[in-house]
Amino acid sequence: MLHFNRCQHLEQIIQKCFSSIPFKTHKHVQQFLSRTLALAKSRKSWHSTHSLIGDKNIILMGAPGAGKTTVGRIIGQKLGCCVIDVNDDILEKTWNMSVSEKLQEVGSEQFLEEEGKAVLNFSASGSVISLTGSNPIHDVSMWHLKKNGIVVYLDIPLIDLINRLSIMQVTRIVAQNSGTSMKDLLKHRRQYYKKWYDTRVFCESGESPEEIADKVLITLKRYQDADSETFTSTRHTWTEDCKQKVSTKFFSEAVVEGLASDGGLFVPEKEFPKLNAGEWRRLVGATYIERAQVLLEKCIHPADIPAARLGEMIETAYAENFACSKVAPIRHLSNNQFILELFHGPTGSFKDLSLQLMPYLFAHCIPPTCNYMILVATSGDTGSAVLNGFSRLNKRDQQRIAVVTFFPENAVSEFQKAQIIGSQKENGWAVGVRSDFDFCQTAVKRMFQDSDFTGFLAVEYGTILSSANSINWGRLLPQVVYHASSYLDLVSQGFISFGSPVDVCIPTGNFGNILAAVYAKMMGIPIRRFICASNQNRVLTDFIKTGRYDLRERKLAQTFSPAIDILKSSNLERHLYLMANKDGHLVTKLFSQLEEQHHFHIEKILMEKLQQDFVADWCSEGDCLAAIHSTYNTLGYILDPHTAVAKVVADRMQDKTCPVIISSTAHYSKFAPAIMKALKIKEINQTSSSQLYLLSSYNALPPPHEALLERTKQQEKMEYQVCAADVNVLKGHVEKLIQSQFV
Repeated sequence: MLHFNRCQHLEQIIQKCFSSIPFKTHKHVQQFLSRTLALAKSRKSWHSTHSLIGDKNIILMGAPGAGKTTVGRIIGQKLGCCVIDVNDDILEKTWNMSVSEKLQEVGSEQFLEEEGKAVLNFSASGSVISLTGSNPIHDVSMWHLKKNGIVVYLDIPLIDLINRLSIMQVTRIVAQNSGTSMKDLLKHRRQYYKKWYDTRVFCESGESPEEIADKVLITLKRYQDADSETFTSTRHTWTEDCKQKVSTKFFSEAVVEGLASDGGLFVPEKEFPKLNAGEWRRLVGATYIERAQVLLEKCIHPADIPAARLGEMIETAYAENFACSKVAPIRHLSNNQFILELFHGPTGSFKDLSLQLMPYLFAHCIPPTCNYMILVATSGDTGSAVLNGFSRLNKRDQQRIAVVTFFPENAVSEFQKAQIIGSQKENGWAVGVRSDFDFCQTAVKRMFQDSDFTGFLAVEYGTILSSANSINWGRLLPQVVYHASSYLDLVSQGFISFGSPVDVCIPTGNFGNILAAVYAKMMGIPIRRFICASNQNRVLTDFIKTGRYDLRERKLAQTFSPAIDILKSSNLERHLYLMANKDGHLVTKLFSQLEEQHHFHIEKILMEKLQQDFVADWCSEGDCLAAIHSTYNTLGYILDPHTAVAKVVADRMQDKTCPVIISSTAHYSKFAPAIMKALKIKEINQTSSSQLYLLSSYNALPPPHEALLERTKQQEKMEYQVCAADVNVLKGHVEKLIQSQFV
């Protein structure tokens, strides 16, 4: 989706594209280029017609007692526009009787129909319209209102609504049965509100109508300013003749493109949106899905993904695909240590928390007439999570989005390998590479940066390349939610009060998981320190301690924790960009030096800035196994090897003054041989299936992962490709898979 200021030049660009390629290929790219122009024009139209005043109505929606009428009058006064209250100005004038009289006369069911008809006969422009609490139940009338209006949902705390209705002596509202409490009905009504709103005003408890009205105006300003939330590359450098908007991307573009054209990673130009303490407190009692929607709405502009559609995606991703209803529960381990369990998704790793949602974000953002091939490099868990997530798309999207995941053939656990291969579906394949993860990751990046290759695929097959690793912003962003949610759960469970600091300890290889925690802090979660836990591939630990990132004479070691067997940490680039005050020139210099000379170092002032928030240490293989053994013996809890690495480091680095949240990134079932070795179980040479069932019989925490147990029952061995560590060979596999899927 191109910036609307460039629309006037886009047709000329399209003609140039056509003139530079053979006539026979026009058919393959014509739809893509035409669709790009249409999307750009639609953004321009959207931007020019959505304003605080003008011919659009501001439609205030919310529960009874939300203050829609009072807030509407304040906004109308501030903007100098007409204010229409549906109750007083439409319904009562249409019926020549009060709303309560009408309700008593016809009953709830007939009342809703009569209310809907009255609204359908009404039209206005440039006004503030305060709906009734029951208007959103009537679909046809809401579609009528939305044609010329921006629906603003006043999301008021439930306790405030009940208190206000009590003061107003309202004991019964429309569609309330005699056996239904006011609280339950107000909760039930939310399903109708979330269906219609364009933007939400998330209100704190006790806010005055004037404060809410000001929030409405701020929210509307953000809504109409579609071009204010853009992304740039970590390697972008500004020059005097550089026009800023040419280099920026919208959220939808950043998700679709994955990697910036200059090899950098996309980051928001603005700071992360920050919630205040009152807003965070409102989320303490919320579900994971509710928290995700509030936080992601603040990070994704509705011009890219409308709020109602985003809500549908979030519910689809998290409502039924996770074995635990809390999605990412936090468990008290011992003393001041807590385990954040991120493995309850269908593939048993933390990657599911983003990769059950990201495919829907991606499918929404891409042009409907284009084909996309997702390239993934995996150190173990990402591969199966990507294949599983994209296989859940509807059939139409599966036909235009395919996935190929490259994994190190001999550097993942046997179970992970079987899981990746077994996760292949109609639109997803696994390819083993005779090398390590760093090669796989570098090869994928090189394919993106090879304009001849990407251009050939686009022209010859009408297929665009994209990514689903954490280099993709759409993959990284959902991870922010679970870090925020874990803190809120500690507050909810009474371990801390909101505002008390916590440390987080995360087993870290590619830096994405720990970076998401940094972003959670930027949104207002009071994280004091980020504890980076490495295995013996301790390049990040060394960097945080010394400021030197040195790969010279460093060989990747295979460990019991393969998901963090990584030497080139992609997302570190995003954090260095942030610390260096968005100095793209410096980031380009550092990572070019890493690529060419295999090392770089940062200046002392930058290192001191890094060490203000970060501490790090590493864990040996022996200490990893010992931690698994001792934790099980003392607490009856089985850690997977990655979590054990974090536990060892947390024990060393925690200063006992505040709680530490340890990210448990995978279920122990995925690493049964290592667990059995740690627990000194002699039957270590059994099949994967037998090992998992044996461990399940221990009745330990966490409970067995049913989806992983089901995976072991699959008797059919799926075929997969294995290739040499050669970028050209990988390119050949990509082209063949595109031919079989899209041609």
